[in-house]
Amino acid sequence: MTQSDAPHLVLVDGSGFIFRAFHALPPMTSPHGVPVNAVYGFTNMLARLLREHVGTHLAVVFDAGRHTFRSDIYPQYKAHRPEPPEDLRPQFGLIRDATQAFNVPGIELQGWEADDLIASYATAVRKMGGTCTIISSDKDLMQLIGPGVCMLDPIKQTPIGLPEVEKKFGVLPEKVVDVQALMGDSTDNVPGVPGIGPKTASALINEFGTLEAVLAAAPEMKKSKRRDMLIEHADAARLSRQLVELACDVPLPMPVEELGVRELDKPVLADWLEDMGFGSVLKRLGMGHPSGAHAHRAAHAMVQASVKGAAAPDAAPAAAGPSEAATAAMAAAYGPYETVRTAEALQKWVSAAQEAGLCAVDTETDGLDPLHANMVGLSLATAPGKACYVPLRHEGTLEEPAGEQLTADAALDLMRPLLTDESVLKVFQNAKFDLLVFDRAGLDFSTIGPVDDTMLISYAQSAGLHGQGMDELSTLHLGHSPISYDSVTGTGRNRIPFAQVPVGRATQYAAEDADVTLRLWHVLHPTLRTNQALALYEQIERPLSPVLAAMEKAGIAVDRAELGRLSEDFAARMAVMEKDIYETAGREFNVGSPRQLGEILFDEMGLKGGKRGKAGAWSTDSSVLQDLADQGHALPEKVLAWRQLAKLKSTYTDA
Repeated sequence: MTQSDAPHLVLVDGSGFIFRAFHALPPMTSPHGVPVNAVYGFTNMLARLLREHVGTHLAVVFDAGRHTFRSDIYPQYKAHRPEPPEDLRPQFGLIRDATQAFNVPGIELQGWEADDLIASYATAVRKMGGTCTIISSDKDLMQLIGPGVCMLDPIKQTPIGLPEVEKKFGVLPEKVVDVQALMGDSTDNVPGVPGIGPKTASALINEFGTLEAVLAAAPEMKKSKRRDMLIEHADAARLSRQLVELACDVPLPMPVEELGVRELDKPVLADWLEDMGFGSVLKRLGMGHPSGAHAHRAAHAMVQASVKGAAAPDAAPAAAGPSEAATAAMAAAYGPYETVRTAEALQKWVSAAQEAGLCAVDTETDGLDPLHANMVGLSLATAPGKACYVPLRHEGTLEEPAGEQLTADAALDLMRPLLTDESVLKVFQNAKFDLLVFDRAGLDFSTIGPVDDTMLISYAQSAGLHGQGMDELSTLHLGHSPISYDSVTGTGRNRIPFAQVPVGRATQYAAEDADVTLRLWHVLHPTLRTNQALALYEQIERPLSPVLAAMEKAGIAVDRAELGRLSEDFAARMAVMEKDIYETAGREFNVGSPRQLGEILFDEMGLKGGKRGKAGAWSTDSSVLQDLADQGHALPEKVLAWRQLAKLKSTYTDA
């Protein structure tokens, strides 16, 4: 076999990825109501591997079950692991379905862990003169890294090689099992040697070379505690090494030659992805989405359809990939962006937006309530990668002066012709907020239009699958993590108002927001029809937004007298309930005090099922009280009823 013919086998640690994706991604459900966040992460990972042509051969490896040869050696191995979370259980089978839908071999073997199969395949490929990439971050697999074998963290998308192994374990890969044998592993219930952690274990292996050499030298060690522990637990260390060392000679369920990357069965895959509600994955794979003839013409057609409130023609041909406008939105660089300080400069941007017939607009404020917030600045994007920020109320410091700024009134006068131009589509992310901000600044929001809202476009297509915030949508659809608000303003006590953020930094943050919003529109708007959400968005979600804004602006009249009467009524009823509670408890106490209630329930009455918090006090939250009430205890049931009235009184009638 020549070097060019040698296989590059990519092995996905399917079982390991399932758990990591489940905890890394927010909750998501399929159109059928089944939890799918781990499946979604797994599907995206497979799509990326196939799209980037990582290797010549590909397989996903799974655990076949809990019982393996290690359980025979040591019955306590992994015995204390809890059952998988309830929302994860239905996803195990779906991930195997995903593997089949992508036409990728799924490999498992009873009696062996996925790690052993991965080790055996990696060994076989290395003997063939090929290479192996393991898609996993599992520390147990790091013992395999060496010539021809590397790892890739599928969540962080970072390689794991010799430097990373040495940083984690303090030794090279071939000595990892010796370090693990000494330090043990509480996750898998591998005993190790008590009192020896990672640093001590690596120091001992680096000094003596192997586990057996460490154990042989133990009687001569000067530190008595370490010496005694190594002597006493020598057998446990040897057992631990057997448990952590991967088997490299497992019979291969499929020969390497049969794992070559296979052609996608696109109809089968498309049906499965649509059934799961993974339209964004369909798009990334270039299947089943309309494409435009040219980026500008495609954008213009969608603008006109949105301006007129009509859908694109039904006869528009379907193509195999995303529109060129969407492709451009994905490819353009993020920044650098322009700081606009003069009327002349802002007028150029307004003219460019009017010429394009499309722009994204975003506002920065000094508060989160649009009915009371002042506009600190605004940003404008006219094309992917082309955006600006207009500072209006930045304060600056002696070290970093804010510099020349337009007044809010001057900027609004220049923006008004654009915002009210019926031939230019204005795209917002959470339009209701920005419309109310403009309204407070002096521009009646009912005159702003036409408007599209990427948050609502996404919601109409994928409600419940994920959040609709800009950062999450950007990561999901653009593969880009925007500058975070916290990184610009700080957090906690160190947080500063946005007006105090240096203008240069504010420009990169705010202009990027507008840029990302416009890119999201290019990517998401064409899929409204594909995902059968066009009518929902154009007839319900979009027109409802200004109605809600008007309701928020007008407010709701409150009958203070009636609220006062209700408050008095609640107070009287609570007083009666308190007397009943005192009689049941056998003495008076502060019903609103969790500490006093806990002492009565668990110390004085001796009820079972109590739990103490970190400070040592009994927990009396609603779940604890409900459990006790379900057992037939009267006092917790009466306290729950009292708390309901107290909540109504404090939150609504007295607020």
